[in-house]
Amino acid sequence: MTLAVFFGCTFIAFGPAFSLFLFTIARDPLRIIILIAGAFFWLVSLLLSSLIWFIAVKVSDPRDEPLQKGLLIFGVMFSVLLQEAFRFLYYKLLRKAIEGLVALSEDGCSPISIQQMAYVAGVGFGLMSGAFSMINLLADALGPGTVGIHGDSQLYFLTSAFMTMVLIFLHTFWGILFFHGCENRHWWEILAVVVMHLAVSGSTFFNPLYVGSLVPSYVLMAIAAVWAYMLSGGSLQNLRRFLLCKSPTWWFLLLLCPEVGQSVLEAEVR
Repeated sequence: MTLAVFFGCTFIAFGPAFSLFLFTIARDPLRIIILIAGAFFWLVSLLLSSLIWFIAVKVSDPRDEPLQKGLLIFGVMFSVLLQEAFRFLYYKLLRKAIEGLVALSEDGCSPISIQQMAYVAGVGFGLMSGAFSMINLLADALGPGTVGIHGDSQLYFLTSAFMTMVLIFLHTFWGILFFHGCENRHWWEILAVVVMHLAVSGSTFFNPLYVGSLVPSYVLMAIAAVWAYMLSGGSLQNLRRFLLCKSPTWWFLLLLCPEVGQSVLEAEVR
């Protein structure tokens, strides 16, 4: 039973993200580099926020429960803001990288657009975030033990897997929205990303009332997905064809990120 829980939660949490990586990133070495660098930036932000929270806990009174709860909330909110700050730093780095690629190219064009970079960077942020969210849980899922034997929720591993999956998707969409806002100086788009990130992270404090965290997270994911789709050049006609199942399988990639999906389609045609 523990083995089934392990593989089931692994496929739920990382199966969709692995499909995105396989079909839209793995074929291009440059995209792989951008993805790994994005994961590294998220990791550095986690390291710094963990260090701040660790120091705050050590200098506080561990017997003061309201203070410790307040420090936990502060740690989560500070971590979100630091992640978004590092997303902005990564955007600046990629913008400089594009200028270098243009200077080195023979035709004066970059081999990858900032929009494609935003998508790949978002996947990198999401995969690293998901890995840190689930790796310890998956290790515990192998047993020994039985979930909920002491009256706790038996859906703990399952809901954690679905939460990890939605966070990976959200980071992907947030990357597209954030980079678009930076590129076009639409600061309200950047603010929207920060607010959504704070809302999703804050909703986890409703646990173990999992409905209070999963439902808002998936609603925000749907909003962010449609928003990112439209900013990436998507159209209502393509969306309607996809929902009515009148499109080939590669239309899913066009739906998720039209510019990346188009490049995959062109590669298959060639």
